[in-house]
Amino acid sequence: MTEDLHWLSAVEAVRRLRDGDLKLADYVEALLDRTERLARLNTYITHEPDLVRRSLTDRPGPLYGLPFALKDIVDTADLPTTAATPALRAWRPRRDAPIARALRDAGGTLMGKQALGELSFGMTGNNPAYGIVRNPYGDDHIPGGSSGGTAAGVGAGLVPAAIGADTGGSCRIPAALCGCVGFRPTHGRYDGRGVIPISATRDTLGPLARSVADVRLIDRICAPGTADSEPRTVELAGLRLGVPRGFFYDDLDPDVAAATENALSVLAARGAVLVEQDLPDLERLNELVDLPVVLYEVGRELSAYLYQHAAPLTLRELVDQVAIPRVKETLESVLDKDWVSGAEYREALIVHRPALRAAYARYFAEHDVSALVVPTTPLPARPHRPIGEDRTVELNGRPVDTFLTYIRNTNASSSAGLPCLSIPSGTSRDGLPIGLEIVGPDSSDGRLLAIGEAIEAVLPPLPRPRL
Repeated sequence: MTEDLHWLSAVEAVRRLRDGDLKLADYVEALLDRTERLARLNTYITHEPDLVRRSLTDRPGPLYGLPFALKDIVDTADLPTTAATPALRAWRPRRDAPIARALRDAGGTLMGKQALGELSFGMTGNNPAYGIVRNPYGDDHIPGGSSGGTAAGVGAGLVPAAIGADTGGSCRIPAALCGCVGFRPTHGRYDGRGVIPISATRDTLGPLARSVADVRLIDRICAPGTADSEPRTVELAGLRLGVPRGFFYDDLDPDVAAATENALSVLAARGAVLVEQDLPDLERLNELVDLPVVLYEVGRELSAYLYQHAAPLTLRELVDQVAIPRVKETLESVLDKDWVSGAEYREALIVHRPALRAAYARYFAEHDVSALVVPTTPLPARPHRPIGEDRTVELNGRPVDTFLTYIRNTNASSSAGLPCLSIPSGTSRDGLPIGLEIVGPDSSDGRLLAIGEAIEAVLPPLPRPRL
């Protein structure tokens, strides 16, 4: 039995812990052992088995001791919060972030802090200061980002559920590449205090797990009260789903295209109504919001975090120690105010973002669709390349920008603050996971998760990684 414990779903683990069919110490030891054996994946930045063992006590529900992990931007008083950057290697905040405290108060067992792209930038898992994060479905492939360690840890069976964070796709992209479920809630649904930020307008925490039911379990802790009153089930028969072929379905890797079309065929066969209508002008609207908001807010938000949490350095001192050249270049430009003026930022926030949100709202209303479905990423995981050489990947025979290509299908819904869910839809010919993204109207989180669970139930289960 011990050999299989690491593949328990979070829901099943909680049931067995609650009923006394599983001892928490046995479950934790199985996960600690697997983490040690798969240390080459490098999914954790901080993982202290003895501290985990000492924390084990009898814990009532709703989690009954369920092991979980945190992306290493979420404050914890007993473990460092590094954001995978050298300047914060030993940084210990004074208190837990509210979301960390909520999961602990619900009976969760914190297993450690997981690796990410430095300061939540990046897509590849490459980091000269903390090492390379590896994809469980292929050691020599990228995990996606920026929550790459979180997705790789869940996908590898090191922890059943974890909290990542998503600014432009950082929960959904690595979930798609590492074979798990990633959820971006409506902006503001989760308490985002005590988290090393990029953009207050766009950042949100979000759970990653092995199934939509597991995500819903964590969502009920992170959004108490709200989640309890939301729909639990949705029937596929008669469910109207938008399929915006333009932009989202352009220039796909052939394996992604095949997996997505197969998923759509399965949904249609089960009675879902696929409404093939595009979202007009989406790319232009998002361009007016995306970088102007992020590049204006990141310096302000990081500086405020360091000051408010009494970190022992300034933003300039932090940037001076950034390890990844492209991240350092970006932040230095932000500090020098080279990119975005205050007027451009205000226009993006006051004019263009409302226009983007209105475009999505019109789409859902005019076409009477409950959600839209698109490939999460245009391509599966690509092989790791050295830093400096990883700025491009190959797509359909030509080099394309790594970051902009992987984020293409997740970015606009992030700018609009909408709830989004990525679930596994199949694998490539060489066995790498592929994801299907489901995007719902503003504040439709509960219904979106119910739709995701209904879709997940009719798609073929993803094979486990050969580790």
